[in-house]
Amino acid sequence: MKKIIQILKNNPAYLALLKGKGEIVISHASDEAILIASAFFASPKPMLIIKESLYQAQLLYQELYPILKNKVVFFPSDESLRVEALASSQEIMGERINALSAICQNEPLVVICHTHSYVRYIPHRELFLQNTLMLKEGMILEPVELRQKLIHSGYQMIQRVDEPFYYSKRGGVIDVYSIQYDNPIRIEFFDDEIESLRFFDKNTQRSLERVKEVTILPATDLLYPDDEVKGVIEQIEMLKDQSDCDEYQDNLEEEISIDIESLKAHDASSRLYQYMSLFTTSTTLLSYFDDVYMMTSSYEKIKSVYHQYVEESFFYTHELQGIGKMVKDLSLFAEIDPLLKGRRIDFIDFRTKDSQISFLTREVQLSLLNEKQLIQQLKDYLIQNKILMCLDNNHQIQMMIELLEAHNLPYTMVGNDENIYDGINIYMGNLKTGIDFYDEHVVLLTESELFKVNSQKKKGYIKYKDAKIINDYTELNIGDYVVHDTHGIGQYMGIKTLEVKGSKKDYLYIAYKGNDTLYIPVENFKLVRKYASRDGKVPKIHALNSTEWQKTKQRVRNKVDDLADKLIELYAQRMKQPGFAYPKDDAMQIQFEECFGYDLTPDQQEAVKEIKADMELPRPMDRLLCGDVGFGKTEVALRACFKAILANKQVAFLCPTTILSSQHYHTMTKRFENFPVNIALLNRFTTLKQRKQILADLKAGKIDLLVGTHRILSKDVEFKDLGLLCIDEEQRFGVRQKEKIKEMRKTIDVLTLTATPIPRTLQMSLMGIRGLSQIETPPLNRMPVQTYVMEKSEQLIKQVIERELGRKGQVFYLYNKTSNIESVANHIARMVPSARVGIGHGKMSRDQLEDVMQEFTDKEYDVLVCTTIIETGIDIPNANTIIIEDADKFGLSQLYQIKGRVGRSERVAYAYLLYAKNKQMNEEASKRLKAIKEFAQLGSGYKIAMRDLSIRGSGDILGGEQAGFIDTVGFDMYMKILQDAIDEKTGEKKAEKEVPVQNINVEGYIPENYVESDIEKLNLYQRVYKAQHLSQMTELENELKDLYGKLPREVNNIVMKRRYEILCNEPFIDEVKEAGDYIQVMLTQEFSAHIAGDELFELVNRLFKKPQLKYMKNEIVIMIPTSGHWLPLAIELLNELKKKAQG
Repeated sequence: MKKIIQILKNNPAYLALLKGKGEIVISHASDEAILIASAFFASPKPMLIIKESLYQAQLLYQELYPILKNKVVFFPSDESLRVEALASSQEIMGERINALSAICQNEPLVVICHTHSYVRYIPHRELFLQNTLMLKEGMILEPVELRQKLIHSGYQMIQRVDEPFYYSKRGGVIDVYSIQYDNPIRIEFFDDEIESLRFFDKNTQRSLERVKEVTILPATDLLYPDDEVKGVIEQIEMLKDQSDCDEYQDNLEEEISIDIESLKAHDASSRLYQYMSLFTTSTTLLSYFDDVYMMTSSYEKIKSVYHQYVEESFFYTHELQGIGKMVKDLSLFAEIDPLLKGRRIDFIDFRTKDSQISFLTREVQLSLLNEKQLIQQLKDYLIQNKILMCLDNNHQIQMMIELLEAHNLPYTMVGNDENIYDGINIYMGNLKTGIDFYDEHVVLLTESELFKVNSQKKKGYIKYKDAKIINDYTELNIGDYVVHDTHGIGQYMGIKTLEVKGSKKDYLYIAYKGNDTLYIPVENFKLVRKYASRDGKVPKIHALNSTEWQKTKQRVRNKVDDLADKLIELYAQRMKQPGFAYPKDDAMQIQFEECFGYDLTPDQQEAVKEIKADMELPRPMDRLLCGDVGFGKTEVALRACFKAILANKQVAFLCPTTILSSQHYHTMTKRFENFPVNIALLNRFTTLKQRKQILADLKAGKIDLLVGTHRILSKDVEFKDLGLLCIDEEQRFGVRQKEKIKEMRKTIDVLTLTATPIPRTLQMSLMGIRGLSQIETPPLNRMPVQTYVMEKSEQLIKQVIERELGRKGQVFYLYNKTSNIESVANHIARMVPSARVGIGHGKMSRDQLEDVMQEFTDKEYDVLVCTTIIETGIDIPNANTIIIEDADKFGLSQLYQIKGRVGRSERVAYAYLLYAKNKQMNEEASKRLKAIKEFAQLGSGYKIAMRDLSIRGSGDILGGEQAGFIDTVGFDMYMKILQDAIDEKTGEKKAEKEVPVQNINVEGYIPENYVESDIEKLNLYQRVYKAQHLSQMTELENELKDLYGKLPREVNNIVMKRRYEILCNEPFIDEVKEAGDYIQVMLTQEFSAHIAGDELFELVNRLFKKPQLKYMKNEIVIMIPTSGHWLPLAIELLNELKKKAQG
């Protein structure tokens, strides 16, 4: 920044900022950012910048973060009282908590807020600090007391901590995720002492690093002291008695009763915000500063937004009071005038009087098509300017020096404290955006302009970017239907600890028809599968000991045989079909990949590697590339396209809509502009003359890459040598087109791109019939779409649309009934008169629909009222709000893809999933909406599809003929029967020698006080009994200690029993069985002949009292007495024998 300060040292706007008085005219956020950053570096002090809206505040934060890093913080809030009361954003809350914590450090800091967040009530600074917990190793603190403190600070309890603001408890271990850390914290207690503090991985749940102390920030800014709760409740009761709700009085009584209980419990519900003004500890952001340099941007706009807020608040509170959902006379935010008295600088857009100072810059324009053009542009700048090149590292500096010297352009290397000389100056720094300071005649160029390196502008919300990993999409909940291999369909009722033969063990409790009950030892969990069917169909429960289930299974088995034959044939054809083996990458492929302006994410790199490996094999590739919307699937596909083109093959890129084909065409034309690739577009916008020329050139081999709709599958489209077919969203094509694609798959390489795989595709991938590559890492500058699940409200819809239009954006309004979609559009037009409303639905002709979508893309409409036609890949970066009416009626993967239409740019995007007022949703719909909100993070499309399989079932996975059979036995059982049939017919089933469960009478169960959740217990049992090696058991034992603390005796017995079973399965042992009060271990003939008898006799006698050794049929038999603590001794014996066997 020293260089920028040097440039600006005589600039009137910069000097006014240093003096702290005046109105400064700026043209965009980058001007404001450069001035603020320069002033902060020149004179570090607390600065508070108030913008009129969340959007404007976000823009300024994005500009300042690359320069100031952790010296700038963002203090946002939801801009709608209605939205915040119903579904406050956790991500926005996280930003506020981090900002308040940073301010409390009393270090010079730039704080950016906006009108709504500035007048918002927050807890007093002292109260915030009281709820900030400092924990140290060795500290005396009761676990119960810590839990109480966490609850008071707004933390909510959950089974598995993998996102901020939650905690969990397992035995003597408490996990908690504080927002300022990249990883959650594990606190292990020994009685009332903190024995250890460790950070752990939120995905694997394993410990990463031990630390001496941690700080746990509050999980909410709705904090209040216990000693005021009683008085506030009395005030609420009084206000309730003064309210006059007529027929809604009962509603008010009920609402207030719930709120009072929530206040007593310190519930972090955003609904409690309405009572914050009643607490004496409530204040605003300004009170956190003793002395602060305040700037507004701009004062008049802030006042205007505030008055709109007052008006919105008036109507909103009156609406709620009228229906008994709120008491009267509550203040929801502070008066703004007293809070703006201390302002020193006001940034404005236009100059209206002489006293105002202009600070105007120009955007740097460099088009890096080739070296010659870049050098010419630098020469053009030098006519009237000095050039300052700020580069990030020595490598970039060396590359630039070589370029300048090659073209005889002189330059000077300058240090931070040196002057800027005439000509080109080069220095090392970390500025990321170029600026043309035309008043100062200096042009600043950075890596972003000179090398097209993408600058990372912080978005916040980091902790929410990782897609949540679902450990097992078939996890069992109480009440779920399950399928038992032998007994059929029942209902899972949980895990029961039962005492049998004097020993306690855990059993799966399954209820069957007619009060029949089945208890299955947890070690036999593999006999039970979760039942999943089409659209949540409720299955028929079987009776125990009836023959009906076996008959049903046989009927399905008979039907599955034909299908298995078809699948085997399909797979065999692919394996036998000779394909083209592409050569390894050459220099031009490497050059093409290196000129991409961004670094690939690790997932993209892996996907490219997998696709190329497939292409280099001498058989046709059939690979599915699954990645969330905007995660870079196209770039991965283009690298495969170029590989094919360089091998003199042609490529077809198939798109489901005309608009999408046009968008892909423009992307590809730009990406390949410096390479010898001839690209053509074939869709309905192609003229007859163009079409004829394209078809002729395609046949002659003059076109390398053809992009288009299903038109490219027509008979008259002939390729000279087609090598690769890329398909975008295959599930959107019709039956005929899919059949044509199926034929093509046999002979050429096929790459299918999708954001949410259709169930059939997904399952074929999982079964290994198709390759699957996943991209789960979000790109830079993308954030999760803020997702709200809410009851429909006219005022909400009006407010949401007006707010998006206010930031010059566009809105999708999804209404999926074509019969009255026009009346809905007319109603919206009346509700928001300033909005230009368009309509798009599937009953329009293809051409009409394409025209509407093009007009919306061209910003001729502000709101598009449409059906699910927008579900497919249309890229409209300016549309960043979507409202979905009757969201509960959509499938989960469908909802996810629709939601993906917004959030395509760097703006904060919003999705409102609305359901009808007072509607009682069925369980499936409720689960769908809960899941879409739960997976609001980026990159969860693949997992959403997995979850959708478990909720909605997979009726269309293998065609309509098979759908009914999936319902009768459940999806998992059906897939097992199918896989068994395939294995049987191919004879390729591996002879997997699984470690058998030994039926020994050892007490082993998981106590409630060690693991409370049945889901977690079952997961642990699955992990134990899936282990086939001692090393896996050691790893699991360490993990148990890490997650839950020291193993209780009962759990240790489970672990030991499995170790014993694994050792009993060693190749030197022939058989192990119970024989009265003994365990009989028979060694193989080979080992019996090899082992020294005296050594064995000594070993056995050392470990056991009254053991017996026998010799039967050339095998040594060891009789282990099962009295006392025999199991650890038996494990020691078998371990010693294993060492001797290994030699």
